[in-house]
Amino acid sequence: MKVVRKVCCGLDVHKTLVVATVATTNAEGITSYEQRSFGTIYRELLELRDWLVSVGCDSVCMESTGKYWIPVYNALETRISEVCLTHPKYVRAIKGKKTDKKDSKWIADLFKEDLVRASFIPPKPLRECRDISRYRAKLVRVRSSERCRYQDCLTTSNIGLGSVLSDTTGATARAVTASSTR
Repeated sequence: MKVVRKVCCGLDVHKTLVVATVATTNAEGITSYEQRSFGTIYRELLELRDWLVSVGCDSVCMESTGKYWIPVYNALETRISEVCLTHPKYVRAIKGKKTDKKDSKWIADLFKEDLVRASFIPPKPLRECRDISRYRAKLVRVRSSERCRYQDCLTTSNIGLGSVLSDTTGATARAVTASSTR
């Protein structure tokens, strides 16, 4: 196979642990590996980033594992020029005695030979805008659900505001319910 990236890193990301393998290929095509493990606290992810920079690694590949990849990606994207996120099915290792170290080495080997299909990650400003709009949509759904629950509670309590008023959470309905509780 043809080596596309002379120095690259494969990351095996978990909830509390990131195993990194840096693969360095020399002029003769011989690859040497250096492995380290890091925690997933932001300070430790910055140590991972600084270690990658210190060994001259500017290409990193990791599989998308739930939401655990997001803090790793956020820590690396500022100083690492190529951060590749891939679907686990593209980097699945051969069955056998799998370990985190073997998995990160396997990802590094696939990545150095450009055998990994990268997922699209939008730029940071767009990701932030998406997060805010998704959170707002969630809040709107929760508010709507609570309004329905309130209407159901009124109905089961034999308070028929829904048949008299079009909006049981409007100003008139609040005035009626406030006056009836006094």
